[in-house]
Formats: sequence, structure tokens, C-alpha cells
Amino acid sequence: MRDFLEYFLVKSFLSLTKILPNNATYALCKNVALLFFKFEKRRRNLTLKNLQLIYPQMSENEVLALAQKIYENVAITIAEILLMMTDKLDMDAMVENGEEAIEDVKKYSSSAKNGIIMLTAHFSNWELLAHYVAYKGFPLKVVGRRGNNTYIEERLTTPFREKFGNQNLYKELAATGMIRALRNKETVGLLIDQKSGGPSSIPVRFFDHPADTTNSIAILKLKYNPLVLPMFAIRQPNGHYRILTLEPIEYIAQEEENQTERIAKMTQFYNDIMEEVIRAYPEQWFWMHNRWRLPK
Repeated sequence: MRDFLEYFLVKSFLSLTKILPNNATYALCKNVALLFFKFEKRRRNLTLKNLQLIYPQMSENEVLALAQKIYENVAITIAEILLMMTDKLDMDAMVENGEEAIEDVKKYSSSAKNGIIMLTAHFSNWELLAHYVAYKGFPLKVVGRRGNNTYIEERLTTPFREKFGNQNLYKELAATGMIRALRNKETVGLLIDQKSGGPSSIPVRFFDHPADTTNSIAILKLKYNPLVLPMFAIRQPNGHYRILTLEPIEYIAQEEENQTERIAKMTQFYNDIMEEVIRAYPEQWFWMHNRWRLPK
């Protein structure tokens, strides 16, 4: 019953989005986020703890102000996801350097003999990035976790994420799906900024603090030699986006003979790439996640 009620609420919110002007949808999401910031203490406190850990030099007021900006950015992302779900967001207009970004993807896709791993994070509007690339003719196999609510996952989330040809690879079957995709010279999208665990993770550092991170990219790079391509959608002050496409990462830690050490150094390298982007735009990263397994 609870799952159906949650689905009904989300579906009702989507129906409301269809009839509201776009600017009203943004305003509504920002106001809801503000209410969550004030009254939902668990996520707010985790956000504040994460920021205090990474930015110890900041005053309490500075941390609070940054946390509020983070909530506002998440609200913008949610509003845009709703607008994408209801076909009310013009992605061509939203991405300022779209032609340039797609030319990069086209160039790398044509030369990648062993497929591509797109390395990105829960940063800015990561859903728009995946949608835009697929919309322009370069669909992804995106690794993610299956949602807890079956109604929402099967009736809303999956159809939305696969709208332009992307395909979900759920974590329990992700390894087989990724290998198959790379052998077919396809592109796999991996967001490796959230905490990981079990045999598929390795302890490295993120913002100079211990953070278990998936070792999948390093293992796949060493075994299948795909092109590892970091891409991020950077939200601009005007609300539009510029897609940041970095140079492919060829680093395979050849200085290390031990395989475990090579994988660790490569995974650290990937974390460092993400960290550099997040440090430049800290308000655009999803700080509500317990990345460093802090005590609650």
C-alpha cells in the first residue's frame, strides 16, 4: 500500500507539472527543497557533516549557506527531470555547447575499438547529460541501482531513463552487461562517486578522506582496454549547461607490478578527476549522500 501511495503522489506531481508554467515548476521544487532543508533533519545534518569534514576552514554560517545552495541545485535538477518527463524541457536550448560536445562523442566513438566508459558523477543534472547524449544518437548502457518502489521504477523511472535509447544495467547484473556492451563497442555510463562495498570496491581517498569506491572501471580498463571518457554537465549562472568533456584517461599504473596496487592507483586517479570538478562547483554535487560513512 505504501508503495502505491508513493507512486500516486509522484504521478500527481507529474500531472501538476504538465499544466504549470516551467518557471512555476522551478519555484515549486525550490520551495519544497527549502521545507526539506528546514524540517528533514537527517539529510540536512548529513549534508552539513560532509561539508564540515571537507571544508574545515569554513565558518558555521559559510557551511550553512553552501548547504542551502546545494539544496537549491538539487531542486533545480528535480524540476528539470519533471520537465523532461513531461516533454517540457528543450534540451537543445539548455545545452550551450551541444554541437561541440556531440562532436567530441562522435570522434571518440568512431575511434574507440573496445567501447567507451563514460565516467561521471551525481553532479549538476546527470540525468540531462545521459539524455542529451542519447538524444543526439549515442545511447548509453547506464549502471545504477534498482529503485525500492516497484511501481515508480517500472512505470516512471525506467521508461524515463530509456526514453532516447539508453538502457539500465542494474547492479546485480551490471558486470555481464558492461562486458557485453564494451565487446560490442558500445558506451557504458558509470557514476562512481557514491559509497561502494563488497568485493567490487576498494579503499581510496576522496577529498583526502577514506572512501570506498567501485573498482569496476579500473578492472575493465585493464582487461578490455575501453576508452575512459570523463564527462560532466556544468550548470551555468543562467540555468543552462555546458558539457565538460575531458581528455580520455589512459593511465594504467604501469609503475606497479602488483595488480591490486594498479587497480587502487587507477581508481584513485578517477576519484581525483571527479574531485577536481566538484571542487570547482561544490554547490552542484549531491552532498546528501553518506559518501564517507560518517556516524549518523
